[in-house]
Amino acid sequence: MKENKTNVKDLIMKLGPLVALFLLCIVLTIATDKFLNYNNFMNIFKQASINCFIASGMLVVLITAGIDLSVGSTCVLAACTMGVMVQRGITNPVLLIVAALAAGAVVGWLNGFLLTKLKLPHPFVSTMGTKNVILGLALFITDATPIGFQNKGVDAVLFLGAKTVGGFPISFIAVIIVFILFHFFLNKTQLGRQIYCVGGNAEASRLSGINSDRVLSFVYTLSGVMSAIAGIILVGRVSSANANAGLTFDTDAIAACIIGGASFNGGKGTIWGTLIGALLIAVIRNGLNLLGAQSDIQYVVIGLVIIAAVFIDVTRETMEAKARRMAAK
Repeated sequence: MKENKTNVKDLIMKLGPLVALFLLCIVLTIATDKFLNYNNFMNIFKQASINCFIASGMLVVLITAGIDLSVGSTCVLAACTMGVMVQRGITNPVLLIVAALAAGAVVGWLNGFLLTKLKLPHPFVSTMGTKNVILGLALFITDATPIGFQNKGVDAVLFLGAKTVGGFPISFIAVIIVFILFHFFLNKTQLGRQIYCVGGNAEASRLSGINSDRVLSFVYTLSGVMSAIAGIILVGRVSSANANAGLTFDTDAIAACIIGGASFNGGKGTIWGTLIGALLIAVIRNGLNLLGAQSDIQYVVIGLVIIAAVFIDVTRETMEAKARRMAAK
């Protein structure tokens, strides 16, 4: 009987985000007639795409019991890097995309280096510092001024974030493809399993021969690259590079992961849960916009969502710890 109750609780925790998303859609459908239509749902997918890519990188970091607070700044740095290059007459799409990805990879590698080589006490400290450095760099190279992508030669760069197929955004198609790859990577590859092992029990991982520093360096570099891809999508969506555009990206990504089942304690989380979490955040923002909520109200609501996500994580950990104690008896 106890085992059945535990299984029911586990099922509720897993399906909770999906049920919450469904109920939220029902509430917004009732609250405004602008919500339940094809164009609005496509807009939600566009909005969610950026957070999905950032959150996918954040997920692998959280699985290792880490955190990356620099993802928002990394995203806008990648966008601003392309903007500065276009401003100087470089419009080759391959060079622009490679430069953006390289910027993200360097920031991610630096975060991993600070954690594994300089042995800073916690990634919260190192990535908070990196966040401010990278944001300052993005503001510096752009003179704190948005850069427009008006040159026709950069259409290929804007493609991922701007184009649609039958109204369905290319960016969200890319999300689905990348998330399928992430699912395979995390569940079917040796490195993916090592990421879970490092987050679940670092000491046991070390004793089993896993190079934890190598795994951590990889996940932070991957987080930087995924943030850079989000930066490319961001440029496509707004046709400009703005260093101030990513102020909420890091908190949205963390909330999406935690809502989707990841834990600050590491060792758990799925890419599909993260997708549901990102969609939930996007629907909340979309609904608030449709209801005419001011930006201050939106900040309050999203802040409450983040607090709720942390509460869910703590509650989930408490329930699992209790279940383990009961199983041990």
